[in-house]
Amino acid sequence: MTFLGIDLGTSGVRLLLVDEDGQPIGATERSYHAAHPHPGWSEQDPADWIAALEEAVAELRDQFPQFSALRGIGVAGHMHGATLLDDAGRPLRPCILWNDTRSHAQAARLDAKDQVRAISGNIVFPGFTAPKLEWVRENEPEIYAKIAKVLLPAAYLNFYLTGEYVADMSDSAGTSWLDVGNRTWSDTLLDAGNMRRDQMPRLVEGTEEAGRLRPALLDNWGLNGAVTVAGGAGDNAAAACGIGAQNEGQGFVSLGTSGVLLSARDGYHPAPETALHTFCHAIPGRWYQMGVMLSATDSLNWLARITGKNPVEMTTELGGTLQKPGSVRYLPYLSGERTPHNDAEIRGSFTGLATDTSRADLTRAVLEGVAFGLRDSFEALVATDAKLNQLIAIGGGSASRYWIELIATTLGVPLSLPKSGEFGAALGAARLGMTAATGAAPDSIMTIPEVRKTIQPNYYHRNEFEDAYIRFRAAYPAIKVSQ
Repeated sequence: MTFLGIDLGTSGVRLLLVDEDGQPIGATERSYHAAHPHPGWSEQDPADWIAALEEAVAELRDQFPQFSALRGIGVAGHMHGATLLDDAGRPLRPCILWNDTRSHAQAARLDAKDQVRAISGNIVFPGFTAPKLEWVRENEPEIYAKIAKVLLPAAYLNFYLTGEYVADMSDSAGTSWLDVGNRTWSDTLLDAGNMRRDQMPRLVEGTEEAGRLRPALLDNWGLNGAVTVAGGAGDNAAAACGIGAQNEGQGFVSLGTSGVLLSARDGYHPAPETALHTFCHAIPGRWYQMGVMLSATDSLNWLARITGKNPVEMTTELGGTLQKPGSVRYLPYLSGERTPHNDAEIRGSFTGLATDTSRADLTRAVLEGVAFGLRDSFEALVATDAKLNQLIAIGGGSASRYWIELIATTLGVPLSLPKSGEFGAALGAARLGMTAATGAAPDSIMTIPEVRKTIQPNYYHRNEFEDAYIRFRAAYPAIKVSQ
């Protein structure tokens, strides 16, 4: 038996084929683009997801004979996107993505309504799904009137695979329509957002069967026998499954375009006032909390772009020994911020520049600013009694030994680096597909990867970084954009 994990990302789709022991057989990727027709808008055509998926499947089928033994599929996807379908299941407009900020006014109105935070467990962020639908209702009424179903991106792929309107708990928790504590659609939240329960997909746990692969796809993909499609997960919940973070005290730091600090929780512990996200896990009876900063490696990529250098070269230039905090301070708010500020209007800055400031000084300041932004999320999580004694570091930025030691020092906890191999959202999705198809216990499949190295905090510089973080926090009121 083999199992397929599909990670539907913002810039492309990644497919991972694993064997019955969860070991990778082969992987492939296909890219696509987002459209930005107006400032703050971010959209994608769902047809591009399907085309990319089919191309990737064809490659795996042709290169790996084991593909014919496929028995389970799991889909992970970027969260919050609004894919609007008519009564025939056809998209009515491009999907409005998670990083689209056009609905900030609608989000503020929803967030102020009675019981919304109490039931959803979260602030209504502009990137969430419910305010997007309010924007469509107010600005595209002819489209709004035709909406039969609203699906998140991963749920849309599940619909393509199975013909079923079905979504998992972890992804649906980011809509502002789900009662996150009770893991069900909330009529109160739906009413607040002018939506109906019949416009929602059927809910399943991420480890449950969402449906079976459609006969037409079985034929097209050269498969025989039933193929189970799991409920799947939002991308970060899937990443948690990929690195085995399912119990209290397990979590990770992800240094991708955005920065994520995630902690698995055994119970439901909402703290919306902190701007933490409190979502259902993809595993039944579990939740997770995470802090999100919008510009992590994106900050380094921005500096690399304007200086004409490669990000790897820039971090290598700093050497292998962690230095004390520099005199230049960077505030990493290139696109606003989520945790802990929930402020789409703040912007980044450098301060402390001098005539002798070098490119390396700017690089160091960027790495430190991102580390301090993650510390904000760490403090918010600790305030909810999350246990964060050791974390796994994943994402492209984790390749920098300097950056990982800097973050470990700033957080005051060790960061472990997995051995080379698959351990992200695609693996988590494959594990969900395996669980749904075999009925195995999640604990037996969602295992922790073997650790290559654990980076300890640098206690020689610990107090200096503590002082620098206090100065970083004090700078926040000064960076509000004037209206």
